[in-house]
Amino acid sequence: MSEIHLHIISFDIPYPANYGGVIDVFYKIQSLHQAGIKIHLHCFEYHRQPAPELEKLCFQVHYYPRATGIRALFGRRPYIVSGRRSEELIENLLTDDYPILFEGLHSCYHLDDQRLEKRFKIYRESNIEHHYYRHLFRSEKSLWKKAFFLSESIRLRHFQKTIRFSSLMLTVSREDTAYLKGHFPTHRVEFLPSFHREEQVDGLTGKGSFILYQGNLSVAENLVAAEFLIREVMDETLPELIIAGMAPPRSLFRMAASKTNIRIVADPTDEEMFQLIRNAQINVLVTFQPTGLKLKLLNALLNGRFCIVNPPMLAGTDLEKICEVAVDAINLKQKIEELYQLEFTREMLAERKEVLSESYSNQKNCKKLLELLPLC
Repeated sequence: MSEIHLHIISFDIPYPANYGGVIDVFYKIQSLHQAGIKIHLHCFEYHRQPAPELEKLCFQVHYYPRATGIRALFGRRPYIVSGRRSEELIENLLTDDYPILFEGLHSCYHLDDQRLEKRFKIYRESNIEHHYYRHLFRSEKSLWKKAFFLSESIRLRHFQKTIRFSSLMLTVSREDTAYLKGHFPTHRVEFLPSFHREEQVDGLTGKGSFILYQGNLSVAENLVAAEFLIREVMDETLPELIIAGMAPPRSLFRMAASKTNIRIVADPTDEEMFQLIRNAQINVLVTFQPTGLKLKLLNALLNGRFCIVNPPMLAGTDLEKICEVAVDAINLKQKIEELYQLEFTREMLAERKEVLSESYSNQKNCKKLLELLPLC
């Protein structure tokens, strides 16, 4: 079989793989590399350094500066899109006729470029972005940020029509699959869940000694969830709750100080977060944004014991069989009290492995992606 080459345009440098979007990108690259694919990676750079680790996995790696600030803020296109424009990128893409994978709407500035008209172009959806930004608008407290999120949501809704120039759309959840099929009925839309760190279920049996909530705490969605747990769920009768994540604001520390059984772990390393997920008795995963696929849910199911979620966390997945679902704060507290007394068993691990292997295997999803490429 001849060599297969693929261009991947990433909205950020996908290493280290320590937040939602880049986790999917990095482990997709890793899986494709293991399958023998020659990857031509194109990264927009703005707050991360070039990563030598990517050179080991890719045939070529290119970096382009992302425009930020005022010059990218105003204009017809969304801010997250307009700063990711590069003539050098176009020139590099035109040196061959390999397929092009656009990671997220962020990277789609050049998707409708006439010079790429005859190319096989894949749009990799990570969220219905204007829905996501509308939720950020509702969650945010800062008036300036609320105005930005609302404006961005409106522009993203208009820009979404650009993805009609793709040859194939790949979605991360079944709900998003149905949405894009409804809006682009003549296009091929395929469900391909996010790639992730672990291929095998590696949770511990037995019992842990604390409850864990984890997420990037600089993101309004996650901060609202953490505040909800402190304010509406936790009381002195419950076990210790650890809230772990990047950049927790001072306001969260002040709120947590009102309860003696809440501890915040700020900016844990990947290994520290892995150990927290692994050693917790319960991973509590709450969101009020039913958008995309929550990779932290997959991470907790692959490496942790019991998982309690609210319905929006499961939106577009088929993971309800291996989660405990709590519909409100009272129900969540009840489930914490119940599950904290139980042993996590080998039988529970086996069921989790069986469910996750159906749709969330990196190896299977890499094979599916290759079958969708025109050269395979």
